[in-house]
Amino acid sequence: MELRTEAVLASLEMSEVKSDGGSSEGDEDYESLPAHASLCTHMTAGAVAGVLEHTVMYPVDSVKTRMQSLQPDPKAQYRSVYGALKRIVRTEGLLRPLRGLNITVLGAGPAHALYFACYERIKRSLSDVIQNGGNSHIANGVAGSVATVLHDAIMNPAEVVKQRMQMYNSPYRSLYDCVLTVSRKEGLAAFYRSYSTQLTMNIPFQAVHFITYEFMQEHFNPQRQYRPETHILSGAAAGAVSAAVTTPLDVCKTLLNTQENVALSSAHVSGHLSGMVNALRTVYRLGGVPAFFKGVRARVIYQMPSTAIAWSVYEFFKYFLTQQETHIQELGRDAHKASNT
Repeated sequence: MELRTEAVLASLEMSEVKSDGGSSEGDEDYESLPAHASLCTHMTAGAVAGVLEHTVMYPVDSVKTRMQSLQPDPKAQYRSVYGALKRIVRTEGLLRPLRGLNITVLGAGPAHALYFACYERIKRSLSDVIQNGGNSHIANGVAGSVATVLHDAIMNPAEVVKQRMQMYNSPYRSLYDCVLTVSRKEGLAAFYRSYSTQLTMNIPFQAVHFITYEFMQEHFNPQRQYRPETHILSGAAAGAVSAAVTTPLDVCKTLLNTQENVALSSAHVSGHLSGMVNALRTVYRLGGVPAFFKGVRARVIYQMPSTAIAWSVYEFFKYFLTQQETHIQELGRDAHKASNT
């Protein structure tokens, strides 16, 4: 997302190019992305993108959580994402795959607002230093990693509650019941028990994610124009690659979040499991190397469209909001000139 054209002049420049008949083939339907969108624009676009990303793909995320169970109930063993969704709906009700969605929506808005705003600001600053404003994979990776720290600080408690409510035979009646029960029995620290593990997973995930996205944009959209199809394609590729390579860490995170009683008993773990090293040992003890890739197909199927949705929605709202800001500024300048004359 290297944003090269001044937003204020974008519409005028495109109209001039079209009227002169000098637009390049295939570019006439697109306008350049804003050069420096405001912080408010980044946060608003990011919040909308995050909520839609998690909402649309939530049923698949529920299946992924269950498929990562190390000692699943015989009634909760699934061979495919579609088969799992079909069985869950048939045996547990139509709305069961959406259980826990409310806490995810509450966390996703502010988390993604900070996430995208932080990414844009750090990426631009580092790119100016490293590549004189050009695309820098180092800047993209570092910016994505720092943004992840803020994002996960907000999303980790929501992730704990969400995954506990997604599990088969979850004992919690509601969001409030889950929060109250966990805090009483395990303390407030339970909501951040997997934070270090989540960062260990998400920092490389987001580094790979942003580098892949920017690389794809550099290849398919070098002029960095607003092209929805390139944002969808780049987002899907970034989601698939980053999801596949970080699945082992996601399995460990799920175990730490859910604290599966059957799995922990089989591994002779007393009390609550904590720490990345302990999670790695437990997963290996229960299933060997294959256990680290449980749910990998569901994870990739979830991440490809969800990341594509996030980027396409984010780029659209960033473009749209910046155009509106530009229009309001132009009206203000025109009104000021009129009042002076």
